[in-house]
Amino acid sequence: MILFIADLHLAPQTPGATRLFFDFLGGRARFAEQLFILGDLFEAWPGDDCLDETGESFAADIVDALRAAVDAGLSVSLLHGNRDFLLGEAFAARSGVRLLADPYVLSLPTWQFVLSHGDALCTGDHDYQQFRAMVRDKAWQNAFLARPLAERQSVVASLRERSEAAKRDKAGYLMDVTPGATDDFLRLNGYATLIHGHTHRPARHDHFVDGIHVERWVLADWSECRGECLCWDGTLLNRLALAPDAGLPPAAPDCRG
Repeated sequence: MILFIADLHLAPQTPGATRLFFDFLGGRARFAEQLFILGDLFEAWPGDDCLDETGESFAADIVDALRAAVDAGLSVSLLHGNRDFLLGEAFAARSGVRLLADPYVLSLPTWQFVLSHGDALCTGDHDYQQFRAMVRDKAWQNAFLARPLAERQSVVASLRERSEAAKRDKAGYLMDVTPGATDDFLRLNGYATLIHGHTHRPARHDHFVDGIHVERWVLADWSECRGECLCWDGTLLNRLALAPDAGLPPAAPDCRG
């Protein structure tokens, strides 16, 4: 069994989603062979040295939970998202997670998938694509990571605020993948079934590219009340809902309804 998740946006301010993730790693995920995290595991990531920050255990707790799952036999792979594109080799070494290039072709005996965070397919949002090209540039990343951690944390917080404000001002179609770019992507990747996140619009889409039927599965984002994973059982893809432990109180008031 292979599981796919994306867009958890974990942060100290999301204790409910974080608890769901811990429960998932210690529960359902232990029955799987592989877990693929398709970006935005974290709401923000200022650099791997945040793991050693004095008095801050949130990031280290997530990494330790990943390591425990890996040590128990789960293979975990991760693609960078638009929030945690600075996850690096120190994170990978400590967590046991394998960092993958985006896109990543997953070839299985019975099927072939192409995995992506999905933000590169939102080509209609020109401002974002310019920003993405800048922050994915290795020279920019090296220069940014050379700055003090506190300064980077302040910059990251500012970028998050600007991103949220920009999303409120943009037309809905700019926040979704561009049809033409998506068809070109499917063609380039051999018409493999596409799984991605980023848009927070979970659905299954049918594409017909050069007369070939191709499926595109969009992963759900997580909240304080619920999570979701996509499961490949060797034959079919199915969505599996994740909810807080019934023996624990709700993580937030809106989880009660």
